[in-house]
Formats: sequence, C-alpha cells, structure tokens
Amino acid sequence: MFKIELNNVCKAYDKNPAIIENLNLKIKEGSFTVLVGPSGCGKSTILRMIAGLEEETSGDIFINEMNMKQVEPGDRDIAMVFQNYALYPTMTVKANIEFGLINHKIPKKEREERILEICNIVGISDYLMRKPSTLSGGQRQRVALARAMVKKPEVFLMDEPLSNLDAKLRSQLRTELIELHRRLETTFVYVTHDQVEAMSMGTDIVLLNEGKIMQKGTPIELYHHPKNLFSAEFIGTPPMNILTTEDKDSAYVGFRPEHGELFKTFQDDEGLMLEGTVVTHEMLGSEILYKIDTKQGRVNVKIFDLDHLYEGKIYIYVEKEKLCYFDENQVAIRKKENAYV
Repeated sequence: MFKIELNNVCKAYDKNPAIIENLNLKIKEGSFTVLVGPSGCGKSTILRMIAGLEEETSGDIFINEMNMKQVEPGDRDIAMVFQNYALYPTMTVKANIEFGLINHKIPKKEREERILEICNIVGISDYLMRKPSTLSGGQRQRVALARAMVKKPEVFLMDEPLSNLDAKLRSQLRTELIELHRRLETTFVYVTHDQVEAMSMGTDIVLLNEGKIMQKGTPIELYHHPKNLFSAEFIGTPPMNILTTEDKDSAYVGFRPEHGELFKTFQDDEGLMLEGTVVTHEMLGSEILYKIDTKQGRVNVKIFDLDHLYEGKIYIYVEKEKLCYFDENQVAIRKKENAYV
C-alpha cells in the first residue's frame, strides 16, 4: 500500500517558471523514503507540500488515499522535524513536547504517559525541566524528535534535521533514526542534500534534480544500476568515473572507484584498460584512494590492499561486468562486451 501519492503535482511561485512540474511519486507505507538532490532541486518544497505548509499549484496529494485539497496541516496526521529545531525558547523541554498534545485535548494522564515513554526512547528524560538554550545541538534535535513522536502520527516528515550537527553527532543520530524507524514501523519521509545520509538511512531513495525525479529505488539499485549520468555522478563517494567513448553504440562508459584494479604492466584481457600516472594517494584507514591522470581525464580508484603503494606510471583495469554504459542522451544502456575509449 502507498502511504503518500503525488499525482501530476506542479509548483510555481507567481509567474516564475515551475520549480516542480508534473511530479508523480508514490511513497510506500512503512518505508524510510529519502528525497535527495542538490540545493534548489525542489526536495524541501515537495516535503512542505505534503505537510500542507505550501500549496501545490496544480495536481493532487493523497495521504492514506485521502485527497489533501483543503485539508489543513494540523489535520493531516503528520509530524514535521525541521533543520533549526523550531523549539519554543521560553518553554521547558517538557512544555515543548506537551504543547501539541494540549492543543489536541489529550487528557493529562495520557500526556504524561506518552512524554515519559518517548523521552526514554530518545534519551532526554533528564532534561525535561531545562530550557532549550541550555541544551546542545544534538539534545535539541532529540527534543524536536520527541515532540514529533509524542503525537504518534501516521507520517514523519524531516527536513535536513541533522545538517546543523557536527560529523560525529550526525553519524550517531543517523543510527538512532534508523533504529527509531524500525521500532515505530511508521512512514518516514526525509529530505537531505547529503547522499551519504540518503544511502545509509533510506529504504527507498528519490533522487531529484531541477524538480524532476532522476531515479527512484533502493540504495543498492541507485549505486550499482544508475539510470543516467546524473545518478551515476551524484551517488557515491567519490562518484562514478565517467569517460567518453569512441564506440558507435555508446557515448560514455563509467565505473565505480572500487572496481578499478591497479597494475604496473599492461593486462591483455576483456574489459577496460587505461594507462595513467598517479597524482596523489590518500590513506583512508581501510583503503587507499588514488587520483590518476589518464588521456581520458582524471579518475579515482579505491584499493583495499594497504601493503603496496603505487607511484608513477600505472595501468587501471576494470572487468567488463563492472562497466556501465550511457548513450548520447546520458541515459543508461545495456552492458557491452568491451569498452573503447
């Protein structure tokens, strides 16, 4: 069953060109769906339209098969977590969490039970009588999560909730959000520009660019089977290496950095063989990332053999099964036998 459906949704401001045009998207019930893409691609606008904070110019949005036309944000059975926490500074943590329950006329005994349960889950039970200004960024975000969770909504909407946190805390809260999703078994829709967040957290990923869906699928599908050059170059750290070809059946060939093998001598075998020169190597703990200049341009290669360091002239070999091909319209095509670059 689909929890959320967007049918032919468009969004334009005044007489400016549409930033979302004829968008069709179905979000599965119970999924952790991540909307990811570069700044300005329309992902936050989509989230705000689902929430009812922005009105779609045309098209229809359904939640639980009910059309959201004329349905106020407070009546959509959703909860939203923002990038900037949006906490009331003069209220205690408990008052911030309780505020929405009071507005919905939840009895006091049930309010107390919900707050205790949720605060134990997110680990903020010791901070209930403190003001937000006395909390760290991570603690404030947990308060924002608790405020959303305590409503027991059908859908959680999250707009870059971790972007203001440092790297270590982001990693910790990513894990906690994954565990939270599994525990609640609720639909999460999460917006980020960080493809690492998308790949590590999402059960389903929607990759957007200029208001259009470039690809939708699981993290594995997007990583190993990109449907176009944009997907290939956006997903992955570093992204897929893309080279132009001289083959009549394809315009581009690509390979992931970890699929390249390095040799000091030419390897006469099927697949892709490039000659190049090592520019730099970066020790990344469990792997070494090489930047190598070739006649076709600079490529990245990840090697997991830490006992041997390559310098100078080098040959890069990629098995034919690991190659991805794209046509002149930058759309993926079937894999071929050999690459001619």
